[in-house]
Amino acid sequence: MAELHPIIPRDDSNHGNLAMPPQDAPEPVPITDQEVGEYREQDRFLPIANVSRIMKSSVPSTAKIAKDAKECVQECVSEFISFITSEAAEKCQLEKRKTIGGEDILYAMGTLGFENYAETLKIHLAKLRQNGTAGTASTSTAVQREQPIEPKLDGE
Repeated sequence: MAELHPIIPRDDSNHGNLAMPPQDAPEPVPITDQEVGEYREQDRFLPIANVSRIMKSSVPSTAKIAKDAKECVQECVSEFISFITSEAAEKCQLEKRKTIGGEDILYAMGTLGFENYAETLKIHLAKLRQNGTAGTASTSTAVQREQPIEPKLDGE
């Protein structure tokens, strides 16, 4: 892959010709392929610590999990979430909505052949809503009112 170079914006006042950067401006440093790969990986994957914690909770306390196994699961679950979310986002876009909801995720899972998971998640979604912890703004505000945060003073 070739090095990436910045895109120079068009200057509409110059009849669509490419705008030339000022002569005294420093030349931008191109981004290397390695930097692009590292950025994308960090941006795309769930945190390894979270994945590791979930994996550890599923095995006996005496079991050990290899680093490459954690990384493999990290990549797989991240890809799975992206796959489901992109299908749900497509549905929302067709319906001219900007927010992906629980039902959209359930719909996407059913559409993509994960009906077994969708049924289980439907139960969890119902429990979340029943307990009132679905992540709405009013719920989080109410929780904040119940547990005020006292500011710390210097020296405490």
